Amino acid sequence: MSKVSRAMIMAAGFGTRMRPLTNDRPKPLVVLRGRTLLDHALNRLVTAGVSMVVINLHYRAQQVKDHLAGRKDLEILYSMEDEILGTGGGVVKALPHFGDNPFFVLNSDSVWVEGYVPPLAAMQARWDPNTMDGLLLLASMTTAMGYEGRGDFLLDTNGYIARVPERTSSPYAYPGVQIVHPRLFADAPDGAFSTNVMWDRAIAKNRLHGIRLEGVWIHVGDPLAHAEAEAYLARLTLA
Repeated sequence: MSKVSRAMIMAAGFGTRMRPLTNDRPKPLVVLRGRTLLDHALNRLVTAGVSMVVINLHYRAQQVKDHLAGRKDLEILYSMEDEILGTGGGVVKALPHFGDNPFFVLNSDSVWVEGYVPPLAAMQARWDPNTMDGLLLLASMTTAMGYEGRGDFLLDTNGYIARVPERTSSPYAYPGVQIVHPRLFADAPDGAFSTNVMWDRAIAKNRLHGIRLEGVWIHVGDPLAHAEAEAYLARLTLA
């Protein structure tokens, strides 16, 4: 059994930036290279040895359930949100499914092309619950596709994560993949909130770590990025 065998996929959002592709479906069911974004994420988790996944749902929730009804390669549970709870509140609501076990958290719109070492396996090998409350995958800004920004974090030689100072840029973007221990969310705010709140607390205690993605991250955030991802992945298939 893998070191981290449980996961959560964030799939409750409205996918506003992806319209018109999300006019008739939730963003996780947008198709990229013949399979949905959600199936891309689930397939990566299965390959990494994950056996149970919790998916949070809100917008067009039944469509997601119907789509996944035939999957038998892992246990799929759902965390229903009457209102959008954000990246932090959504995880807190789902915590009873994980007990005291660490788990992956993936954004449903994060796709990557792997290098020599699969990133989820590399994260499992790096994960140390004695010294970490969270381990974030970080993607190089020089190769990231579909991402516009100045980067998200700094990463030192010991693997500690820090925030990017004002008016500076970072070489790394956060591609929406992490391992967390439930204690990361101890004393979390009520209701909707961002995981950034808990990350900042962990940074202050030197318990938020990072690991570089050996590969190319593709952020499929809007129709243009979706078209670029389709073209890029098609070229790789033909190469």
